[in-house]
Amino acid sequence: MDLQKHTEPQPQSPAGLRASDADRDRIADILREALAEGRLTADEHAERVEGVLNAKTVGELEVFIRDLPAAHERRAAPVYNPAPNRPTDAIPHDPDDNVVAVFSSAVRKGRWRAGRRIHAYAVFGSVEIDLSEAIFEYRQVVIKAVSVFGNVEVRVPENVSLRGTGGGVLGNFEVDTLDSADPEAPVVYVDGWAVLGNIEGKPKRGKLVADILDRVHRKVDKSLRKHLDH
Repeated sequence: MDLQKHTEPQPQSPAGLRASDADRDRIADILREALAEGRLTADEHAERVEGVLNAKTVGELEVFIRDLPAAHERRAAPVYNPAPNRPTDAIPHDPDDNVVAVFSSAVRKGRWRAGRRIHAYAVFGSVEIDLSEAIFEYRQVVIKAVSVFGNVEVRVPENVSLRGTGGGVLGNFEVDTLDSADPEAPVVYVDGWAVLGNIEGKPKRGKLVADILDRVHRKVDKSLRKHLDH
């Protein structure tokens, strides 16, 4: 009888980690300096910046600077701390937004401003809270969900942190734990109870916090305008 060999799982290579806004900012800064030093032409800089905005992983970002001196300077490895299981910021007791569905459906989605506390109630109805394109004005957001013979679905960008605390009474409470590589990324907490109902919290794959990309775009555009003016 052959014995199966048990091996320790190999840690994921840093190059395979999802790129954060801090990673993109770092690469954009290096490219800007290379342009100012004459190491890159304006066309090369613009082409690489476009690649930076489209890159998904740290390894894809490093490709754009591997022929530049700054890429070979020794850097301290980033330390990523997991998000706390409970909010550490002061969260108001009263909600900034109530989403209620009684024998009906209610939806919050698109480009909207997420407050610090959101209450969701689904009674013989369905509530959808989609934060994938929301504007995060606060680093911590609490969603208090109650489902009675209903359904509450929470969707978040895949580059934020997600936590869940709750349960079900003849129902289902399921929130995927998610840790962002960026320690400054927003943290969404889903708390609640499902009574003969369902509460679910998951990342929406392919969706990132839009403000992060907007910030990179603004920084790159400012850099381009600065050099074009000279």
